[in-house]
Amino acid sequence: MKKTLTDIISDERVHVVDGAMGTMLYARGVFVNVCYDELNLKRPQLVQEVHEAYVQAGAEIIETNTFGANPIKLSAHGLDDQTETINKAAVQVARKAAGNKACVVGAIGPLGIRIEPFGPTAREEAVEYFQRQVSGLLEGDADGFMLETFADLDEIHAAFQAVRALSDLPIIAQMTVGQDGNTSYGTDVEGPAKMLDAIERLAEVTNLPICAQPNAGLPRAVGDRQIYLASPEYMAQYARRLIEAGARFVGGCCGTTPEHIKKTREYVASVQPRISSTVMSRHDVQPAAGVEPASLSQRSNWGSKLAAGELVTSVEILPPKGWDPSAMIQKCRAIKEAGIDAVNVLDSTRAQSRMGVLPTSVIIEREVGLETVMHYACRDRNMLGMESDLLGAAAAGLRNILIITGDPPTMGPYPDSTGVFDIDSIGLTNVLYRLNHGLDPGGNPIGEPTRYVIGVAMNQGASDLDKELDRFMWKVDAGADFAVTQPIFDSEQLESFLDKAKQWHIPIVGEIWPLISLRNAEFLANEVPGVHVPDPIIERMQSAQQHGAEAALAEGTRIAQEMFEQVRQMVQGVQVSAPLGRVEVALEVHQAVATQRAAQ
Repeated sequence: MKKTLTDIISDERVHVVDGAMGTMLYARGVFVNVCYDELNLKRPQLVQEVHEAYVQAGAEIIETNTFGANPIKLSAHGLDDQTETINKAAVQVARKAAGNKACVVGAIGPLGIRIEPFGPTAREEAVEYFQRQVSGLLEGDADGFMLETFADLDEIHAAFQAVRALSDLPIIAQMTVGQDGNTSYGTDVEGPAKMLDAIERLAEVTNLPICAQPNAGLPRAVGDRQIYLASPEYMAQYARRLIEAGARFVGGCCGTTPEHIKKTREYVASVQPRISSTVMSRHDVQPAAGVEPASLSQRSNWGSKLAAGELVTSVEILPPKGWDPSAMIQKCRAIKEAGIDAVNVLDSTRAQSRMGVLPTSVIIEREVGLETVMHYACRDRNMLGMESDLLGAAAAGLRNILIITGDPPTMGPYPDSTGVFDIDSIGLTNVLYRLNHGLDPGGNPIGEPTRYVIGVAMNQGASDLDKELDRFMWKVDAGADFAVTQPIFDSEQLESFLDKAKQWHIPIVGEIWPLISLRNAEFLANEVPGVHVPDPIIERMQSAQQHGAEAALAEGTRIAQEMFEQVRQMVQGVQVSAPLGRVEVALEVHQAVATQRAAQ
């Protein structure tokens, strides 16, 4: 006997919802100027085939093809008088596909107009519009209702009132938000919110079951349609994290396909909601047939030292703003002559455009013979571009990488430019771990595996420490080989973080930042997210600055040396920044590191 939607909601287990209908219809040749809701009448077999694909993929709840089937949106196609008929037909089509395997919920989207107080349409009018759609869905015998992608709480409340005026069937109410975590109307997360952050915060303020249906990454505009590029594998990994955070129902919205839902279902089959284990193992990735992944010690000199428990040393360097690398090459030669293990190549930090990190790293290794640890930001590239980059970098001989999500473009000189953020640093760590096992993100063999030593960032001074610890755990679980801290100015803060994260042990590389002036210290303290400069450090720099620039630089260098001495037993490596490109300052700090090493 088929379970009802009420049964599913109350059984305390995780369930899978379907994905995007519009994406699939578009992929099957339906033009964007067609009324997709009318296809329930004109091409019911096509709609049924899409539903069937999701049911076969494992969806336990499928949504009717009625997202825009309200009289307001239908009127644009001259179909408002067929509102009830279209909605009834949509349920009947979905029921044929669902059989006894899935529940059918009536999908209700926004009206497409503003209601009071933001527009001229009264709430009572909005309720009446929604009631016409609800009537048709009930006549078709829907199991419940899905109110989806609303941005206005007043409007979703009107839709809720419309359902409750005619039915007591279950309602799944969903809101959509922007990158700031709020709806476009400014409602914060304790109402609706963006996916993973939202689920974590919602789980703290409600006992109601939580449903999460993310888009397949961020969209790329093609005409007036949006194309989404995140892989099924990544979406499934993301669903896993959503479940861990408290979601009971997971599926997909724009851009998701039956393949995305199939991969999600594979995870859900063995995962229960609110898993509370504090120790998470890496996901078991089986290498491609005939592939033997390289051990950490085999991948690079940097990896070999990490595997042996030896101290690794590096200096940060910025790629040039132009195309001439000669000055940078001279600095890198000085770094090599000082006996430093590697140079960390930054990737358009603070959203400042510079020479690409991959060609920069290739130039350094080719011209200087010094290993690089290339920083790689998820901000500027989609999933396909990242995979292509990383395969090309591997072919060029690059081996060490530090994955970062990347600063938002609004921090840089081109605030109107868009960030891609197709996947985040956790997702890209998953991708690299699979490449190291001879697999692409979809699990397909790529031949010879890559040999990346995978680094991730950690923020010991995060304002939301629990969230940062969770993300650190997920990065380790995804396949990280080492982690790099934020600049260290408080050794006790780092010790506290590492004590909390000790069950997810990987080598830690501490970032040491020599301060060159009081202004530099104040800038870090007030304008660089995630960096904590304690008041005593600021006071020391204020005192030194009174005696001139050289005194301030000397004091900043002493502070950096002290920081290294204080954290030496906590870390396995040190990454020293070259403030304002001054490599000689970083090397002076490294002299203290060399002295410490010689004394061991």
